Parts: sequence; structure tokens; C-alpha cells
Amino acid sequence: MKNKVPTVKGTREFYPEQMALRNWLYANMRSSAQTFGYQEWDGPFLETLDLYAAKSGEELVKEQAFVFNDRGGDQITLRPELTPSLARMVAARQGLLPRPIRWWSFGPFWRYERPQKGRSREFFQWNVDLLGVDSPAADAELAAVSATFFANVGLGPDEVRIQFNNRRLMDAELAALGLTERKREVFRLIDRRDKMPAEAWDTYATDLGVTTDQLVGLKALLADTELWRKSEECQAFVSAATALGIAPYLEYDPTVIRGLDYYTGTVFEARDREGEFRAILGGGRYDNLVGDVGGDRLPGVGFAMGDVVIGLVAQKYGKAAGLRASPTQVLVTVFKPDLLDETLKLAAELRAAGLKTEWYPEAIKLDKQLKYADAVGARFAVIVGPDELANGVVMLKDLGTRTQRAVPRAELAAAIANA
Repeated sequence: MKNKVPTVKGTREFYPEQMALRNWLYANMRSSAQTFGYQEWDGPFLETLDLYAAKSGEELVKEQAFVFNDRGGDQITLRPELTPSLARMVAARQGLLPRPIRWWSFGPFWRYERPQKGRSREFFQWNVDLLGVDSPAADAELAAVSATFFANVGLGPDEVRIQFNNRRLMDAELAALGLTERKREVFRLIDRRDKMPAEAWDTYATDLGVTTDQLVGLKALLADTELWRKSEECQAFVSAATALGIAPYLEYDPTVIRGLDYYTGTVFEARDREGEFRAILGGGRYDNLVGDVGGDRLPGVGFAMGDVVIGLVAQKYGKAAGLRASPTQVLVTVFKPDLLDETLKLAAELRAAGLKTEWYPEAIKLDKQLKYADAVGARFAVIVGPDELANGVVMLKDLGTRTQRAVPRAELAAAIANA
């Protein structure tokens, strides 16, 4: 037996059935973003490491980025995220772009992580961003775009929740606990709250220099689900989200802090209600990022959603059932070899009428051709034998109802379209 060449660890193969799922997700992402007026864009797949080094966080840059030196000696990375590219591109044309800037994208990304359920090294990601508006209502709009997507794929508030928090609120609360000097480390500690065993988390906090009294206060803080009411910004966010009709999806969670360093205000994540998977999406406000890559300060808010976890969630709840890998509507069979040209002509006529049509390439037994039609999910099969050809008709077989009838050839396309 020949040795098979393996795939690169952490990469994915998209057979037609996996492509059907990916395309279904993409179509719903596109529809959801465009409903709110967002424009599609994309950036380079290769970027300099310097673009991420300043704001994306040490862990992402040093441990997760695929980095290599190009022939000129520059450090290049396969893009691990898109927001820094967005900021750079907006900064380059900042004076020319109409405000507000509503952009979305869907494309491939790479992170050097340990492959596991819901996580791969190669993934596709949906990015949605709103720049030029500094208000809780803008933050709520981004949450509404994500909720619209969930609704469009059939995931309701009983299956998915959007958890939110606010960095400025947490800044104030950490300051009250005397943790301002260790704020960045404590944010990382909070972000790991649900990712570590309780005892290990306590030890991690102690190693960071958090005192026993501070740890008690921090735990009380992270258990307070009404904390958001102390923040006018959070109150305005909830009010706007309610006006946008997405309140059933919303849930306050003080442990949502987001790991990346550039978030400055509202942050949010979406998770399945049963908590089986890691976060479906995450995002928040990043008011300083455009300025950090050479532009003028421009407020922004955005989120990103990878295709891996949302695909698993959609399949778990049965939302992706019935997706077809093949687009074929009609199979034109070959009755015998000397009728092949007639078969090709008929297939061309059906395509010209807007029907997605295949023809079978061999004049084998008809039942085998019909089994193929079933296998690709074609609704109809068309049979043209010598008698049908002489009488100007074709035999139209409905594979769903297992019925067939003779149809004038000139009326075939209409008969299929109206069935």
C-alpha cells in the first residue's frame, strides 16, 4: 500500500460537503453585514511582524504567529488577525474615506496553536468594523450585526448568548482594589478565569502579586452580574441594544475582558448557552488603534468570528442540516452512444434557460445514471430515447416523487422551473 502524503498539521481540507457549510456561513455573514450597510473589503494575507508587535499582544506575536524571514531579511507573518491591517489601510486614506466607515471581510488566517476541537491553525474569519463613531450605540450596532447573523442561521437566544463588559468600568473597579499598577496582568488573569481550574487560577493570581484581600475583592467583582449598572456607558449600550431588538441575546458577564491589548471600552463575546464550545466570536472598542499605525486618532469598534466554532455550533443545533454539496438541478441521461450529441444539445438548452444541469458521460444502464442523480441530489432526470426524439418530447423524471411524464421539448425548462 502506498504511503499517503499527509496534510500540514492544523490545516483543513474542504471536500464539497465542507465547502457547502463554509459557503452557507459566508452567505449569511454577507447578508447580515450588508443589511446594516457594511461594505466588503480585504487585506494582504502576508504582513510584516511589526504591524502586530505594538498592539496585538505578546502571546499572539511571540507564540501564535507563523513568522519567517523573507529573502530581504524582513520578518513576515501569515496574518493571525485583521484589525491591524484595517487600521493601517484606513490610516493610509483617512482623509478620503467618508465617515462613518462600515467594513466587513471574510478570509483565511493562521495561528500556530495546538489543534483541538473548535481550534485549528488555519481558519476562516468574519470581521466586521465600524470606525468614526464614538458612542455606545455604535457598540450596540456591532452586537446587533452578530445577533442578526445568529437569527439568520436559526440560532436563537435560547441557544446563543452575547456576553458584554466594559474595560473602563473594570479599570475603575480594579483601581478601587488597588490593582491599577498590575492592570494589564490582571486583565489577562480575568480573561483566563473560565479557562483554568479554580486552584490554579488562585495560584496564578498570587504569582502576579495579588494579595489575599485583593483576590477576595476580585472574586466578588467577577461574581457581580449587576455591576454594569454602575457604568453610564454600559447602560447606554444596553438601551441601544434593546432599541435594536437584540436584548434577548444580551447577558452581562464581568469575566469577559478580551485578551488583546487594544480594547479600550465595550467588549463582548458570544457563546453557546450550554457552554460546550469556546467563544463563537469576540470584539469590542479599540479607539487608539488607527493612531498607533500612523493615522489620526479614530474611534472604532469591531468583532471577529472564526468559521470553526460557529460551524460546530450550527451543526450541534441542527441549523446546517440539508445543505447540498452539489448545485445540480437536472441530470440529462445518455440513452445510447449515438444520442450523445443530442444529450449535449439538450443540456445546453437547459443551462441557457438558467437551470443547473449535468449530463452523464457514458451510455451505461439507465438505473446507474439515475442512482448518480440521486447521489448528487438532483431533483430531475431527463431521458431522450429514439422514440422521444422522433416525437419532439423528452421523458421528465421527478426523483423526489418517483414519477415521470412526457414533456414537449420546447416546454421542458418551464416544466422544471414550475415544478
